[in-house]
Amino acid sequence: MATFTGVWSAEEVEAFLERTTVPLRLACTTPSGRLWMVSLWFRYRDGDLLCATSKGAEVVRYLDDDPHVAFEVSTNDPPYSGVRGNGTVTIEPDAGEETLRALLDRYLGGTDSGLARRLLSSDREEVALRIEPDRVYSWDFADRMRDAT
Repeated sequence: MATFTGVWSAEEVEAFLERTTVPLRLACTTPSGRLWMVSLWFRYRDGDLLCATSKGAEVVRYLDDDPHVAFEVSTNDPPYSGVRGNGTVTIEPDAGEETLRALLDRYLGGTDSGLARRLLSSDREEVALRIEPDRVYSWDFADRMRDAT
């Protein structure tokens, strides 16, 4: 069960994550101890953040070695707001590309695009990354940026 701190309640964080469609930034550690960051589409379901990527992606290998991550989802335009936190990733088969299809619907409005067809190609094997947050911190700069927008 995640601990929520910052300016928003757990319910407000969940509402933000459900309505926000910017990529999640995921930081992990490589086997050599270096930091690695990727941007991934996500959706929030039942307290977890779900992403999809190719089974052969470097980040999958890194997460196999060490599943501890940090993440951030924040707006790209002022006034800035968002959530960041840390947690643990579980790598799961994406049976029927269920997670990938849900992400394509969320970010592209469906699977009728060249990108969607490429990602759903039978020569790609997808996995789902399930991030179980331990700590979630929220911030909202609307008040301090009121006259900057």
